[in-house]
Amino acid sequence: MASFRITYLRCIHRNLLYHVRHYWKPTNTSSPSDQFFYGVPAIFQFELSPAFQSVNGLVYGSRLSTVFHRHLCVGSNVTSDSPALKKPAESTSGQGEKSEESQQAGEAGKPVRGGPVSWLGFLLLVTTGAGLIFYYDKEKKRHIEEINNASAAVKQGPSVGKAAIGGPFNLVNHDGKSVTDRDLLGKWTLIYFGFTHCPDICPDELLKLAAAIDKIKKEAGIEVVPVFISVDPERDTVEQVHEYVKEFHPNLIGLTGTAVEIRKVARAYRVYYMKTEEEGSDYLVDHSIIMYLMGPDMEFVKFFGKNYDVDQLTEGVIKEIKEYKK
Repeated sequence: MASFRITYLRCIHRNLLYHVRHYWKPTNTSSPSDQFFYGVPAIFQFELSPAFQSVNGLVYGSRLSTVFHRHLCVGSNVTSDSPALKKPAESTSGQGEKSEESQQAGEAGKPVRGGPVSWLGFLLLVTTGAGLIFYYDKEKKRHIEEINNASAAVKQGPSVGKAAIGGPFNLVNHDGKSVTDRDLLGKWTLIYFGFTHCPDICPDELLKLAAAIDKIKKEAGIEVVPVFISVDPERDTVEQVHEYVKEFHPNLIGLTGTAVEIRKVARAYRVYYMKTEEEGSDYLVDHSIIMYLMGPDMEFVKFFGKNYDVDQLTEGVIKEIKEYKK
């Protein structure tokens, strides 16, 4: 590209030089407006001859000699010994150097504009984020610690109240003797509600109760009285209950009574029961499957559902008795 430009300039130089030699003539002018080169002698300023006036349209006027002369001086590297020629050259080069220097200075002095996020802003962002994370982690740990402390305080504190389970009753045992809740005072008692005609659940629960009673006495030396209360007063007579309880444990006490008395005790212990599939005298009784552990004062301590096996029932009763004694 550079070689092409040099060749092009040389071609222009030769053409201009030819026209200057053959068609231009020197002229003396005293008009200040024609002194474009400030001190250049008159002999170096040219004017078109009349024979070449037809090219005015090409060179945009008759007094462009100075412009072509400037191109000649620069493009052809023509040097002159005249001080007047050197002066404009030096002036021009000086102005160019000053222009370049001023441009470089301007570029050097121009503040470099940063990106959308400066280093200071980035540092502040990182610091703020780290602070927020630290604060959140600290508050989270404090909140968890407060919850744990509150839970521990609730576990260690005394109970606010007791469940409203249990109450006075007056029933008849399997020997036909009247038995009330006062007859059981001073003893730990496990009470189960069922009926003698129960096909499977009641026998299973009473066998579990009997096994747990023996195991509690063996492991902890604590005697617990097992009690069976019928929820089928119409069929569970004293004789029927007597024959039933002796099949499970010798210490098992069987209680029955009138419909009113059974309803009262069931309500006191929050026991649900209802006849189902009634066909004459053959029917079943749907009822709650729960064992109630009562303290020596006949106050409710804890209940155990059907999901407890013999070992779990044994451990649960022993644990409650030990905590009660503490």
